[in-house]
Amino acid sequence: MSQTTVLPPAAAPPAAPARVRGGSEFTPLLRTVREQGLLAHRPGWYARAIVLNLLGIAAVVAGLALVGPSWWALPLAVPLALFSARAAFVGHDAGHAQITADRGTSRAVQLVHANLLLGMSREWWNDKHNRHHANPNHLDKDPDVAADVLVFAEHQTAGRTGLRGFLTRHQAALFFPLTTLEGIALKAYGIRALLAKDGPCRTRRERLVEGCLLLAHFAGYATLLLALLTPAQALVFALLHQMLLGVHLGMAFAPNHKGMERPDQHEDGDGWGHLRRQVLTSRNIRGGALTDWFLGGLNYQVEHHLFPSMPRPNLRLAQPAVRAHCAALGVPYTETGFVDSYRQALGHLHEVGAPLRSGSVRPAGEGATPGELTPSARRS
Repeated sequence: MSQTTVLPPAAAPPAAPARVRGGSEFTPLLRTVREQGLLAHRPGWYARAIVLNLLGIAAVVAGLALVGPSWWALPLAVPLALFSARAAFVGHDAGHAQITADRGTSRAVQLVHANLLLGMSREWWNDKHNRHHANPNHLDKDPDVAADVLVFAEHQTAGRTGLRGFLTRHQAALFFPLTTLEGIALKAYGIRALLAKDGPCRTRRERLVEGCLLLAHFAGYATLLLALLTPAQALVFALLHQMLLGVHLGMAFAPNHKGMERPDQHEDGDGWGHLRRQVLTSRNIRGGALTDWFLGGLNYQVEHHLFPSMPRPNLRLAQPAVRAHCAALGVPYTETGFVDSYRQALGHLHEVGAPLRSGSVRPAGEGATPGELTPSARRS
């Protein structure tokens, strides 16, 4: 059975961030990592990864052409979903300037992988994801834990009836079925943000470039499938591809923060320094090269949040220094196994929906009191 490692063991984060000689708690760790050269960009590594992934996508297209208009082409949606997820990871890394320090190159790489290959708005994703990184797991500031189809705190269940209430009551069981819609949702959210007057695109040129690349994606995707398959086969292939992509991305993002500490639960939460704000809210997943590949390096969530611009292949190299630094400070460092990470995340979602299942949910507008913890938070 997989076990969760929390170093050092602690029932809750210390009430106030302790300071260390030389500045903040984060400064010595930053100095160590920089001296080890782990913040240096690795464009060669990314160039190889991008080329191999593009070759993989090309191989799937060639396979579709060889199989022709047949239902036997549907299994090719599986590798295409895997390669599409790799494109998403590259787009994510480019948005964090992990690939190169040149902003123009990073923007071009991300536009190709997000807008052109995936049909997802770069500007929308960056705006949302940067707000998440600034305040992870903070209900009032992190868009990733805002009440939507899923809710992440008991007081968010207030007033949810009908379909929303049903989804919340059973959100743990429905989590993976719902992730089948994630690939489509990412496209829809991006298009809506692009068309909004107050969207994240700051200039008309940005909006035009993004819009043209999104149109190119949808037109090219539809043309390719309809040219190689019958309309019915093309529709089923596209749905299967997007559903598998959604599940894959959901598996990469789901275990990272769900059920971890929430700064809004603590009176001093808004005053946590960078190190505590990122470490206490993040969960790592143990594993080897296959886990690193499958999760796109996001299994090193603690290191990624501490050093967003650190190249993906360097995250595992930074882990020993981060773990040792946290232990020296007495800051819990959470790491668990692949399967257990989902058990914890889904367990948290199940507990959050408990008030609706028991009929004890508060009326709408009557939220949790400051500092009130969910059962999972009380155990962490």
